[in-house]
Amino acid sequence: MLNIALFGPPGAGKGTQAKKIVEKYNLAHLSTGDMIRKEIAEGTELGKIAEEIIARGELLSDEFVVRLIENSMAQHRGVNGFLFDGFPRTVAQAEILDRMLEKEGTPLKGLICIHVPFEELKRRMLERAKIEGRADDNEEAIAKRFREYNDKTVHVANHYKKKGVHIDVEGNCPVEEVFNAITKAIEEMK
Repeated sequence: MLNIALFGPPGAGKGTQAKKIVEKYNLAHLSTGDMIRKEIAEGTELGKIAEEIIARGELLSDEFVVRLIENSMAQHRGVNGFLFDGFPRTVAQAEILDRMLEKEGTPLKGLICIHVPFEELKRRMLERAKIEGRADDNEEAIAKRFREYNDKTVHVANHYKKKGVHIDVEGNCPVEEVFNAITKAIEEMK
């Protein structure tokens, strides 16, 4: 089973690349962002809680996110693997994911980390705010999201470097070039 995590700062292009990876490798796409936006759009209790936290630029609790992932994994049996998009975001989540996958006998094959300079990320997010109307893509929330990323999320990469499954990809180039680099990395990990 091919289990991959797509990793990088907000605005790195994870969602764009995830769609292409899922199509090429027939993986179940587990996007915490999509799951959370669905909860918000449906006005569920979880959605209301998530909306408040996200609007402040903060991360949702590990328990909240893990519950979403577990539910989604249970609904996708018989797939070639999972593409985790936006998960794990903390070392605690990474450890939980490792245990979940080891229990299934299908560990994470790779954490693909997309690198993009901060100014380009900020530009992309502000542009996305205009196009998609995302409330979490404003100057204040963006600054807070990057602080959260640097304080909590960036450590996930070190967790997977120690396990020998971390792969760096340059993300400040055309979408197809990024995808080709990711595809090459996936082929090498299979």
